[in-house]
Amino acid sequence: MKVAEAVGRALYTAGVEQVFGVVGSGNFHLTNAMVAAGAHFVAARHEGGAATMADAYARVSGTVAAVSVHQGPGLTNAMTGIAEAAKSRTPLVVVAAEVTRPTSNFYVDQEALGTAVGAVPMRVASPEDAVGQACAAVRRALHERRTVLLNLPLDVQAADVPDDALAQAAPPPRRTAVEPSADEVAALTRVLERARRPVFVAGRGARSPGARDALEALADRCGALLATSAVARGLFHDNPWSLDVSGGFASPLAAELIGGADVIVGWGCALNMWTMRHGALIGADTTVVQVDDDPSALGAHRKLHLGVTGDVELTARHVLAAHGGKRQGLRTPGIAEAVATRVRWRDVPYEDTSTRDRIDPRTLSIALDDILPAERVIGVDSGNFMGHPSMFLSVPDQDGFCFTQAYQSIGLGLATAIGAALARPDRLPVAALGDGGALMGAADLDTVRRLGLPMVVVVYNDDAYGAEVHHFGPDGHPLDTVEFPPTDIAAVARGYGFEAVTVHTRTDVKAVEYWVTGPRSAPLLIDAKVVRDRGAWWLEEAFRGH
Repeated sequence: MKVAEAVGRALYTAGVEQVFGVVGSGNFHLTNAMVAAGAHFVAARHEGGAATMADAYARVSGTVAAVSVHQGPGLTNAMTGIAEAAKSRTPLVVVAAEVTRPTSNFYVDQEALGTAVGAVPMRVASPEDAVGQACAAVRRALHERRTVLLNLPLDVQAADVPDDALAQAAPPPRRTAVEPSADEVAALTRVLERARRPVFVAGRGARSPGARDALEALADRCGALLATSAVARGLFHDNPWSLDVSGGFASPLAAELIGGADVIVGWGCALNMWTMRHGALIGADTTVVQVDDDPSALGAHRKLHLGVTGDVELTARHVLAAHGGKRQGLRTPGIAEAVATRVRWRDVPYEDTSTRDRIDPRTLSIALDDILPAERVIGVDSGNFMGHPSMFLSVPDQDGFCFTQAYQSIGLGLATAIGAALARPDRLPVAALGDGGALMGAADLDTVRRLGLPMVVVVYNDDAYGAEVHHFGPDGHPLDTVEFPPTDIAAVARGYGFEAVTVHTRTDVKAVEYWVTGPRSAPLLIDAKVVRDRGAWWLEEAFRGH
């Protein structure tokens, strides 16, 4: 057996059941070996899309996924998606063929590339350690929550492995939950027992049913309101005390209540500049606590009054057991009524700026929220438009929203929705894109059609890179470099086999209802010509961070 086949089989045995990629000569045998072993392979049309699909699949499924790429340009094409995954601490294995001769056209320092974007580089250096290294890559991805770049030199791939090599292949043990110390549990318990206006903000580290249940029980005991970071949106969807998202996307009421807290606890949440609006949501006298099972994450973004190293669910349950009697906190009748009637963005009054030719993105998003089935999984691209689908389209739970924004790259939204759709095939996938990101990722419209995904792709089309238009335009700068002639994206989608509709007014959205109630035999793209008269409310904060 050759190394390429042994590594492919070992990765599957170690638990990698879903693979994305673009196959070339260097990863041909390896990819086929994974498929022969039982893995499901999705061929993307660009390696960058493949990496993001794998990232989204791993996030939503809670498993380790893989990306398979050719040496050199196959890896460099994938680097933006790999950077996003690495920054998000997504457990992912990038399997890359590699040439080691500097005279080869394909040569590039792949180890340095991986290191540069925060991935963990590993290499299969010999036939003897091939299977062990493959299994170690999966173990590191899972246990350390890292994106691992596993380089496979071509000459090593072609070598024979020892006869008993596959005997080493095995799935890694389950990741052990980190127990918080008794002193830190006691300290957090004291903070919450003194709190009068506590708010919990849950992040990626709390995205599990067990953590949600524990946090809801503790919040009920101490009278806390519940919010999430953007990446954990949906975690407390049905809870009557949920403020939805904290940070730049927070509604006015949510921002008011979070900003008035006397205690804010970040549960598996970095409390970074986005989630805390550059600190604007933290009062001068607010006690700030962070709970995370990675001690290096504590205080990485802001000064803490208390840091607790521990698993979110375990910590919450220990504090619940130690906490005294039930407290009212912020759970008053007045706040209950306000949350029920004013916490959603769609319940905030606004002036509809739609014209005969262009629709207000808020009006569009509210209409789509009413039409599309509630059981959905949404992938959102980056750009001026992004808050509208993120905050006006509801999601059923934490698996209903996939937000690949750690690197703030546009062009990842369609691939995000594809990966999330494959992780949750029971739900309607929705990709929310700007026109710039839609055209960047257009090649994978073919992947959507080829896979038979009943996807809705919504393009918020303002014929521009809207963030730059609204940031630089008011100062009188020329905008020729960031504005474009109108593009018929609906026609592009039809060329890929989509059904498509162009939306100028609220009446045009009726066509989406016909698709939803029909057979959905082809995916649907909505080319929505949105108004471009103003920047989004979160835009100023976004640029302030640079």
